[in-house]
Amino acid sequence: MLLELAVENYAVVDRLRVAFHPGLNLLTGETGSGKSILVGALDLLFGGRASADVVRSGEQKARISGRFELGNQPALEQLLHGAGVEPEDGELLIEREVLSSGKSRVYVGNRPATAALLREIAPFLGDIHGQHEQQQLYRTEAQRDMLDAFAGAAALRESVREAYKNWRAVERELQDLQGNEQDKLRQLDIWQFQQKELNAAALKAAEEAGLEEEKRVQQNVGRLLENTGAAYQTLYESPGSAYAGLKMAMRKLEEVARIAGALGEIRTSLEPAVIAIEEASYVLRDYLDKLEADPARLEEVESRLALIERLKRKYGGSVEAVLAFLVDVERKIAGMENADVRLAELQAARKTLLSAFESIAAQLTDARKHAATKLSRSVEKELAALAMERTVFRVDVAPGEWSEAGADNVRFLVSANRGEEPKPMERIASGGEVSRIALALKSCLVESQDADGHRTLVFDEVDTGVGGSAAEGVARRLKKLSRGNQVLCVTHLAQVASFADHHFVVEKVEAAGRTTSRVVELEPEQRRQEVARMISGQTVTREALRHADQLIELATK
Repeated sequence: MLLELAVENYAVVDRLRVAFHPGLNLLTGETGSGKSILVGALDLLFGGRASADVVRSGEQKARISGRFELGNQPALEQLLHGAGVEPEDGELLIEREVLSSGKSRVYVGNRPATAALLREIAPFLGDIHGQHEQQQLYRTEAQRDMLDAFAGAAALRESVREAYKNWRAVERELQDLQGNEQDKLRQLDIWQFQQKELNAAALKAAEEAGLEEEKRVQQNVGRLLENTGAAYQTLYESPGSAYAGLKMAMRKLEEVARIAGALGEIRTSLEPAVIAIEEASYVLRDYLDKLEADPARLEEVESRLALIERLKRKYGGSVEAVLAFLVDVERKIAGMENADVRLAELQAARKTLLSAFESIAAQLTDARKHAATKLSRSVEKELAALAMERTVFRVDVAPGEWSEAGADNVRFLVSANRGEEPKPMERIASGGEVSRIALALKSCLVESQDADGHRTLVFDEVDTGVGGSAAEGVARRLKKLSRGNQVLCVTHLAQVASFADHHFVVEKVEAAGRTTSRVVELEPEQRRQEVARMISGQTVTREALRHADQLIELATK
């Protein structure tokens, strides 16, 4: 469960730290006090999208951290271990910083991590249900995903996705191969022309650099002759050359070495220099003998470089890319020339893969239909406890367009009164009814997934549009969920608040000329006052207090 949530410089929050508890944790407060801000902060810890808008005005960054008790969840432990994260004493610290630039930083177990990792571990830690999720209920894809989750069909869904992907890949290649014959012949002509052009060019991977150097040499033959010749004269040829001077110095040292033997070592040390000058001079002489202006060769080199540049513009940004293009063209030509063989291979593969998809998709359909009957009954039972006992809820599984999700259309159908034909939920249900249907679905899904371990369930104003006995039904359902899971709920209803195991109030205060939100856990008398305020408004009357006492007593019983 979530043990503690800390928030700094987030929206209107300056700094707060809230310790949550097992059971039903309810947050109340005036409209605009910042109750949903805490839900948004928790969503960031679950990998939600970060935005610079959440950073408190005038601050450089917002920081949110949550400390979670993990319990026994081997799959989560394996996931964390793979990410190099080791929980401490069965607890996991998650931190998220959002910079004013919009960028964010993530830390899991005090190690840098990614938002993608948060999204991977979030299902093990908790689940947030708010107004956005209720709107998602209208999407048939979301309804299908809920049914699959209730059916525990994740492995089947993955097998169907793989089978569909493999079949469609072969199908696309077949369509390309069986395309318009004239188009194929026209394309073959283009490929063959490109192949002929590139083969005639006979490009070599490293030749461009050599040609560029040869071009520079031919363009500067005069300067090369002058400077190379001068270097040769200075080193070797002229009477005062370095070689002549060095040789004379060595003869002098040889004479004096007969008198002072130590000077012989100097002469010996000069011998490599003489050899080096000789070798350098011979290389320069050979270079000068070969160096001559050749306008015809310069024109040839420039033409070759122009050809290479033209081919690069047509087929790639480098000689290597052009050569890779040639390999690809030759592969395509060979593929088209062997099209009949490939066509037979693909047709056989399509038959096999299509059969595999149909088989696994049929298994998924059976699982969905079986689960649809159970989910329909379970949701109707839950709705009866939410003052919607006359409501008919049906999960319809019908043949649909094939996709990675299988071969079914899944729709939630609702009838507000028995005897009337159930219709798609978006055409029947009111806002309050959708809230209760969402809660009923969530209850059924949570109960079906109890084997995955208890989690933190967050409900943001799930009681919107609900009142009277329906509100009490919502409260009882939240209370039931809290027996096996930690529940955090933002509510405006006194009937719901009266069922709290732990009641928090969110309020705005002014400090140093700025408004900030704070969260206070209420003592029994404070809780009584808050429930009364929710009944009567800003002015708490004696009648409201008596009503609050009755609600709390009834909830306790």
